[in-house]
Amino acid sequence: MVRCRDTRTPWFAKAFALLVVAYAFSPIDLIPDFIPVLGYLDDLVLLPLGIWLALRLVPPPVLAQARTQAAAWLEARRPKPRNWVAAAVFVALWCALAWLLWLWLSDLFR
Repeated sequence: MVRCRDTRTPWFAKAFALLVVAYAFSPIDLIPDFIPVLGYLDDLVLLPLGIWLALRLVPPPVLAQARTQAAAWLEARRPKPRNWVAAAVFVALWCALAWLLWLWLSDLFR
């Protein structure tokens, strides 16, 4: 059972964890990465802080059960789970963004 579906986990803990993951994978940062040192400093500070806070929001019994399940899964050496639908969505999104960028640049240089 996936812990995000556990009814004992409050909705705000799930929402905050989702925001942390979205920030981690988002190309938009609080401080852009091209700024020397400071660009990566926000990721170095905000992401661990967000993960720590998200873990603190999950009730201890749920977290203990999730850790036990994860350890059992690792011991069983099952293959890594794959979600082909999510991969297809991300590939389609990047292709659409590349196409829009191509259209925008081709109109810009005409």
